[in-house]
Amino acid sequence: MYGIFEQLQFSLSITGPICLMLILGIFLKRIQLINENFIDVASRLVFQVTLPAMLFLSIVGEKHDFSSGISLILFGLIANFSFFLFTCWMSKRKRFCSLDKGVVIQGGFRANTAIIALAYVANLYGTSGVALAALYVASSTVLYNIQAVIILSPTGEAHGTKAPNIMFKTLTKNPLIISIALGMFCYWASVPIPSIVTDAGRYFANMTLPLALLCTGGSLDMQSLRKDTASTWFATRYKLIWSPLLITGTALLYGFRGSDLGIIFLMSGAPTAAASYVMARAMGGNATLAANIIALTTVLSLFTCTLGIFLLTNWQLI
Repeated sequence: MYGIFEQLQFSLSITGPICLMLILGIFLKRIQLINENFIDVASRLVFQVTLPAMLFLSIVGEKHDFSSGISLILFGLIANFSFFLFTCWMSKRKRFCSLDKGVVIQGGFRANTAIIALAYVANLYGTSGVALAALYVASSTVLYNIQAVIILSPTGEAHGTKAPNIMFKTLTKNPLIISIALGMFCYWASVPIPSIVTDAGRYFANMTLPLALLCTGGSLDMQSLRKDTASTWFATRYKLIWSPLLITGTALLYGFRGSDLGIIFLMSGAPTAAASYVMARAMGGNATLAANIIALTTVLSLFTCTLGIFLLTNWQLI
């Protein structure tokens, strides 16, 4: 019995700090210490500066065996694409309106790998885990953007010409993909990074997760969940239940264990990404529904991820 409580305490030590930071963000927004303008500016700072710095330094800062992670990246791409097809197929059984269907499907497959999942990985495995997870984040970000553009593209010639342009911009101008690609180049080419640059970069990197989680908490609007409840819960079930169950279960069958399995679970069990709201709005989808899905999955993922970590550590799989 003591072992079970000890493992539960360990699980809470991974998800608890993230939960507290989200709650703090909600509280600071409630007392108006932070506002929408702060959240907007800080979110852009995280996405364009501090998070890329964190990912870059996690890659170039230590020695890594990235060759052993190739199977993890390939599995992640195949598994996430397969789950995308599964979600599309299952959504056909529901009668969603045209503006909602793509948003619901995106909410079911697109995970917040760059913020929430990466925070879990950092708490669980430290810098070495973040470096390996960064490659997973890069590959999944490319895949998610392509899938989102496909599923959110309305029919019609005008929109059809717009979709490839949005896809191209989201992929080539994404700071996360650029920083990871640059980090991999510097790592493999053994490019010397001056200590003054790495020291300054660490200041930015250390800001990333606290600031990102505060913004995530502050942007949650639980009152909006009263609308589109059926669509919201459909996406939430697929994101927080079916995605980690199917993807992690398949990873177990293929022999993944330890940190690889832990990263797969945390990446697949993370809540819906905040970028899904941006994509839905840009592509003419139901942006309000996208925000509802983000809010609900973010809150409930604290419980589902804690349970998942508890079970996997109890079975000594991660």
